[in-house]
Amino acid sequence: MLAKDIMTKNVVSIRSDTPILKAIDLLLEKKISGLPVVDEQMSLVGVLSGKDLLNILFIKDIDINTPIERFMTQEVIKFDVNDSVIDIADLFLKKFIRRVPIVENDKLVGIISRGDMLKVVVATILDMKDKNKGS
Repeated sequence: MLAKDIMTKNVVSIRSDTPILKAIDLLLEKKISGLPVVDEQMSLVGVLSGKDLLNILFIKDIDINTPIERFMTQEVIKFDVNDSVIDIADLFLKKFIRRVPIVENDKLVGIISRGDMLKVVVATILDMKDKNKGS
């Protein structure tokens, strides 16, 4: 199974010049814990997570219009649409990452979360159960 088979395609993303308050509002409104950050051509330039935003608590006199570029993670782990979900599962097991952007020709086209991977786990269990039933 490939990343393109399970990725969420309608990805909520933001630009690096988005003010922090607007980004936080978007995270809360969409009930998500992170956002891919893209440029005008939808190329991935970073990721903004709730964890990144916790750094704001340690800054005195923060301006609500400060761009998220100051807080986002710029070294992003990403996968191609044709990468195996096993490779993504391996990453989730080794690192404390909740989601990974999926790209095609260096453009953001999807995202896979741990929840998406759980759907693969369920499908695998059901498939194994069906195979055992037929034996």
